[in-house]
Amino acid sequence: MAVLIFHVIFIVQAIAEKRILLNDPALLQSQIHALERKVEDVVGKYTDLSAKYADLFTKYNDISTKNNDQSAKYNDLSTKYNDLSNKFTDLTTKYNDQSTKYNDLSTKYNTLLTKTNIGGIFVRWGRKDCPANNTELVYSGFAGGSLYDHTGAAAEFVCLPRDPDLVTGFTSGTAYVYGSEYDTNEFGHRSGNDLPCSVCRSTVQSSVLMIPGKSSCYDGWTMQYHGHLVAGANIHKAATQYICLDEHPEALTAGQDEHDGKLFYPVLAVCGSLACPPYQDGKYLTCVVCTK
Repeated sequence: MAVLIFHVIFIVQAIAEKRILLNDPALLQSQIHALERKVEDVVGKYTDLSAKYADLFTKYNDISTKNNDQSAKYNDLSTKYNDLSNKFTDLTTKYNDQSTKYNDLSTKYNTLLTKTNIGGIFVRWGRKDCPANNTELVYSGFAGGSLYDHTGAAAEFVCLPRDPDLVTGFTSGTAYVYGSEYDTNEFGHRSGNDLPCSVCRSTVQSSVLMIPGKSSCYDGWTMQYHGHLVAGANIHKAATQYICLDEHPEALTAGQDEHDGKLFYPVLAVCGSLACPPYQDGKYLTCVVCTK
């Protein structure tokens, strides 16, 4: 009961004190001013926050605009990349197709190259073998032709094979073929020795050229052999031709008997209709056989 009375008295005193505060104008005015200051402070902070918000909003809009611009550029670049990627894929497909075709043609070309029969053919006069310069021996034989003293005889030298296929049965007029002999000792063999020959084929080159008056080939050509330009004597009746006798001629075994036949001699330059210089009167001509 005493406690209850104490609480009642405390409440009555608090009410009385509050009434006294409300009835005090100075105190009320002070509290109003304090409240106004708080309001002003809040307004100032609000204004500052508003300015910061406006600045952030401006920056946000600027970043958003830039982002949209970058996004547009990214989309444009992405489109271009996809377009280039498609073109690259298409070109890769075409390249692979062309590469396959190239490999196929290259294989066919190499096959044809190994099977080709277009190698240049030439005769190496005075030798039983071919030069060691990408050549192969077709056959080795005997140099021959018409008799030097027959009028109307064939002009050409021929390289006769060692294994001839002969026939009979003709009864009309005939032509003749003889062996070819050295008719001078100046080529390193006794007069009457028979002349060998070899038919050679270049395995890599198709063009053949005999150059009279030269002992070397021109640029771009490969030398097969060189030697002396020879032909029949001008006092003989039979026509003849110029051939290139190897620089180191050989002789046929068992061909030492002198029977004449197709004879040959070194060729001498004669000035007049022949330009001198560069040629010189009384000088002998060299020769070279070249391939390309």
